[in-house]
Amino acid sequence: MVASHTAVIQQHGEWWIGWVEEVPGVNSQGHTREELLENLRDALEEALEMNRAEARAAASGVFEEVSIPS
Repeated sequence: MVASHTAVIQQHGEWWIGWVEEVPGVNSQGHTREELLENLRDALEEALEMNRAEARAAASGVFEEVSIPS
């Protein structure tokens, strides 16, 4: 299953800025639309990996990871 996220993007002067709707705090900017989208993908992956690490660290003992379809 491939996850899909939605970004709100806009050109603001000479910059492109954007936010990922589903993950608070994931936002970025770029000189071009393509650079912004690449930066958002990187920021999203970093945020998700940090969240995964925090969730695993919070579990004590034996745990299981399961996929939850949306």
